[in-house]
Amino acid sequence: MTRSVLSRITVRPKAALLGSALVASSAAMVLGVSAPSASAAPTAVPAAAEVASAKTIAKKMIGDEAQFACFNKIVEHESNWDIDASNPSSGAYGLVQALPGGKMASAGADWKTNPATQIEWGLDYMKDRYGSPCGAWSSWQVQGWY
Repeated sequence: MTRSVLSRITVRPKAALLGSALVASSAAMVLGVSAPSASAAPTAVPAAAEVASAKTIAKKMIGDEAQFACFNKIVEHESNWDIDASNPSSGAYGLVQALPGGKMASAGADWKTNPATQIEWGLDYMKDRYGSPCGAWSSWQVQGWY
């Protein structure tokens, strides 16, 4: 950056920010993409419909109500049923916070966007490592992770 740009940022940060937003919007128009709106902040809580859909998928895949209850407790603690949940410090990703998230590709190429794929991978992991979702929940209660 040039000295004049740096001095504008430190002396007039709002003007520099506004100028940056204008440049980004202009570039987006030229490239034919939509620029993110200043009011479109990312949400920390997934939409209720997305949560309900993911829970319905999990209930169908698990079948047993007690095992679903254990799975639900883990997912609520790990991601709050947000399929896009990511942990910036560890790299864990998704409903079940797979570490690294790319491990879930073994359940499907759509692992980043499909709750069923994330649930399938999580159930397989819980069964392989702990015997069941309730086994994983028991471990989670002792360690604070599974």
